[in-house]
Amino acid sequence: MPLKIQRLVNLAMILLAWLTVPFLGLHNIRRLFPASLLIVFFEFFNVLIGKRRKWWVFYNKPNSYLFNEFPFNIGPFLVGSMWILKWTFGNFKQFISLNAAVNAFFAFILIKLLEKLKIAKLVRLNNFQFFLFFFYKAPLLYGVQYILERKRNFHQTKHFIRR
Repeated sequence: MPLKIQRLVNLAMILLAWLTVPFLGLHNIRRLFPASLLIVFFEFFNVLIGKRRKWWVFYNKPNSYLFNEFPFNIGPFLVGSMWILKWTFGNFKQFISLNAAVNAFFAFILIKLLEKLKIAKLVRLNNFQFFLFFFYKAPLLYGVQYILERKRNFHQTKHFIRR
């Protein structure tokens, strides 16, 4: 895929994801953004390991995080994490099921599309390992959100009791 088109694809991916954010509602954005952002930071370090071990490659140069993986992380990954938390937080089984479905779609279907479009391909990981690469972060995301909710509820209760 030509470099110019890949830049447009990256931009479109980010914009499409972020255009859905207003539908989350301001309260949910404030509530869910910190945990989702923390997972994106965690994902940054995972990507460094994956790139060093050549688990995947991107076809176009420059071969940098900012140009290749970053659009996925700040677009569908960050925004998708907030949506999944919004729909399922409070029901861990639903959260895990929806996360598994979304990650499976990316690891088994979307990665094939990325290969056909000559954007990226898996090298030293098979599709199931790539699925696990994404999926293992789901309980971490839920756990971080759970801790933030407990902290928030504790402070609200403490504030309520003082009155």
